[in-house]
Amino acid sequence: MCLKTVQLLSVIVSLLVCSYPCTESASTDDSIHFLNVDDVFEIDKPELQIFCHRANTKYLIHIWKSLTMHLSTNLDNYDLYDGTTPAEVIEKHEDNKRSWRFNLFGTKKSNKLKLNPFEDTCIGVYAQPSKMKKYMISVTQTRLDSLKLSLMVLGIITFCSARKLSDNPLFYYLCGVALGITTSAIILVYLVSKLLPKGKAMYVMIATGWTMSFYLIQALWENAQLIVIQYREWLTWYILATSLISLVICYRFGPVTNRKTKKLIEWFLQIVGLITMYYSSYFREASFFCCVLIVLLYHFPVAIVRKGRSYWKTMFPEKRKLLTDDQYRKEGVIETKKALTELREYCSSPECNTWKTVLRLKDPLRFAKFMEGESHLSDEESREHDAEITRLIDQCEYTDDEEDC
Repeated sequence: MCLKTVQLLSVIVSLLVCSYPCTESASTDDSIHFLNVDDVFEIDKPELQIFCHRANTKYLIHIWKSLTMHLSTNLDNYDLYDGTTPAEVIEKHEDNKRSWRFNLFGTKKSNKLKLNPFEDTCIGVYAQPSKMKKYMISVTQTRLDSLKLSLMVLGIITFCSARKLSDNPLFYYLCGVALGITTSAIILVYLVSKLLPKGKAMYVMIATGWTMSFYLIQALWENAQLIVIQYREWLTWYILATSLISLVICYRFGPVTNRKTKKLIEWFLQIVGLITMYYSSYFREASFFCCVLIVLLYHFPVAIVRKGRSYWKTMFPEKRKLLTDDQYRKEGVIETKKALTELREYCSSPECNTWKTVLRLKDPLRFAKFMEGESHLSDEESREHDAEITRLIDQCEYTDDEEDC
């Protein structure tokens, strides 16, 4: 019995060893190419071709730097594999060849591939020999990726505005409408599942449900532009209907009023903002430093800032600009008119007890005329003021000492 068991194990091991191909023999040095910026390779071979890019040195000025690999081809059937080394790309290619499953998501098919400039990256391209045509591979560099920079700005705005957004009813309704549009697809899937027949067919659909769902999502995403162009009327009515239903539901329940719930929304928005900032750059250390810096600045005590401002003003006071005689007189007229207007407004407001104020005055009739818009000076006071001004002007004109004026 033990001898038969040992023989059976040896057979299994030998089969496993024979079924595992040698990955090093799957590719030669001629099929491995190292790409630099603005390099172009023309390939007309059907076998697996590997294109690698060596990591660049990290500098802070390259925080939003990105690389794009362009694949120019007319092929409809080709496979792409990514990895950090050629051996990893070859291993993925061999796994895909010997896999008996229909792999929908093991490969990516795109004419433009974003590369991390600060990591070693390898991309494998495998074209079917029966449909082989010439294709071209090139790499372009973007020193300031506008998309990455926009993500950083969006993350900062989201983090800093989280408290205001959590209290904003408009933001509540917009999120409710957006959530209603995206989750309406789940309701449609649920309604369709009710129409399916019970029994074996139902179990088959459940067993393959995840695969079919991912396949449909991938197909819809790849053909999103075509769907929007061909079925824009249906898509418009669908969005309008789901938006209206979502808006009605949000209006029925009303905005969030609980303080703790608002705090949770604020924390959630801040976390989303930090994640957006972190993934806004391939330079992860720099983006993480930006996240830490924005958190420290956001929670920095305001009292320290105020003390610093007061200390700065004390050590470096502002130089006051002196007014000329003409500016002084104009400023006096303006401030007097402003003070008289504020006095009239206060006496006319409910805060002022009019009758008590009148009892304290020596001339209530003059106060009443002042409240109706007349001058606060009497005719006699105006004449005395004009005579005093005239006397001072004459004194300044006929005196020899200018300091007396």
